[in-house]
Amino acid sequence: MNPSTDTPGDRTELHNRTELHNRTELRDRIDAGMPRALAELAELVAIPSIADERIVDPAECVRAAEWVRAAFRAEGIPAELEQTPDGTYAVIGHRPAPAGAPTVLLYCHYDVQPILDEHEWLSPPFELTERDGRLYGRGAADCKGNLIAHLTALRALRGDTAPEEDGAYPVGLILVAEGSEEQGRASLDRYAEANPELFREADVMLIQDSGNARLGLPTLSTSLRGAVDVVVSVTALDSSLHSGEFGGAAPDALAALVRMLATLRDEQGDVSVPGIATDQTWTGMPYDEGEFRRDAGMRAGTRRIGSGTVADQLWARPTITILGIDAPPVVGAVAAIQPRAAAKLNLRVPPGPTPRSCATRSSLTCTRSRRGA
Repeated sequence: MNPSTDTPGDRTELHNRTELHNRTELRDRIDAGMPRALAELAELVAIPSIADERIVDPAECVRAAEWVRAAFRAEGIPAELEQTPDGTYAVIGHRPAPAGAPTVLLYCHYDVQPILDEHEWLSPPFELTERDGRLYGRGAADCKGNLIAHLTALRALRGDTAPEEDGAYPVGLILVAEGSEEQGRASLDRYAEANPELFREADVMLIQDSGNARLGLPTLSTSLRGAVDVVVSVTALDSSLHSGEFGGAAPDALAALVRMLATLRDEQGDVSVPGIATDQTWTGMPYDEGEFRRDAGMRAGTRRIGSGTVADQLWARPTITILGIDAPPVVGAVAAIQPRAAAKLNLRVPPGPTPRSCATRSSLTCTRSRRGA
C-alpha cells in the first residue's frame, strides 16, 4: 500500500491483517509453551500447600511461595515474600509501567484446599494426573493452574524479548499471589488495607481464579460471589448422657443444631434468612439445565434446588452451604445425648450486600432458632 494514496478502507484492512497476524503469533507462542507449563504445574501441584498447620507443616506453604517468587522473578517481575497478618506469605511483585502505559495487577493464590479422605481420590492428590483429557490433582485448577496461566501468558506476550529488557511488556505489572485464600481468613484484605499504595497503582486487576462458561468458550467473568464462613456452636449439657435414661427430657445439642440448620433454606432450597434477598436474576451468559446436571454429576431422579434459573442461583443469588459438622461419627457412635455440637457454614454473597451483613443475619437466624428449639 502507498501511504499517500491508500483509503481509510485500505488502512482498516491492513490493521485487521496485522491484528490477525499478532493473534496467530501469540497463539503459536502459547502452544509452544504448553509442555513447559504442564511440567511446571506438575511441580507446583506436588507441593501440599494447605495453609492449615493442623494438617500440613507450614514449611510446605513457604516452599510453594518460594517457587512462585522464583518463577515470576525469572519473567522479569521483582517479587518478594511478604508476611500477612495470619502469618502466611503473599508473593508480591511490581514492575513499573512504561511511560503512559497502564498497570495490570495479576492475582492468584498458591494455597489449596485440604484433601479430606485420600481414599476417595482416583489418583494421588498431589500428583498431576491426566485422565480422559482432563488434569487432576489438588490445586490443578484452583488456583495453581491459573497461576501457571499467568506465567505462560507473560512468556507469550514478551516472545523472544529478554525479561529484563525495558520493552519486554507493554504494561506495568503487579503480582499478588495469596498464601491463605482457601482458609477465608481475610489476611490479604488486612495486608491491602495496611499497604494501599501498591494496589492503587493498578488500573486493571486480572483474576484467573474462575472458569469458562463451557470448555473452549472464552468467558470474561466481571464479578464473583463473595464468601464468609460462620461457625455455629451449641452447648446444652455439662457432659453426655445415656439416651435410655435421659432421652426425651434432656436437651440435645446435636438435635438443636440440626433444627437450626434446617431453617436456613425453605422447601425449594432458597435461602430463607430474613433480610437477605433471594430474587435476583442473572442477565449474562445462561447455563443450560441439562448441561448443569451433567457438570454437577446429579443422580437420576434428583431435582435441582432453588427457584429461578441455574444462572440465577449460581451467579446472582446468595447461598449457604454446610461445610462440616462436629458430631460423633456413625462408626463407633454410642447411645448418648450429645452435650455440644457445631457446624461450619459458608455464605456466598452476590454483588450488592456485604458478606459481613449476611453473616450477621445468618447468625441471628440461628440464634432465634436455638431459642425456639
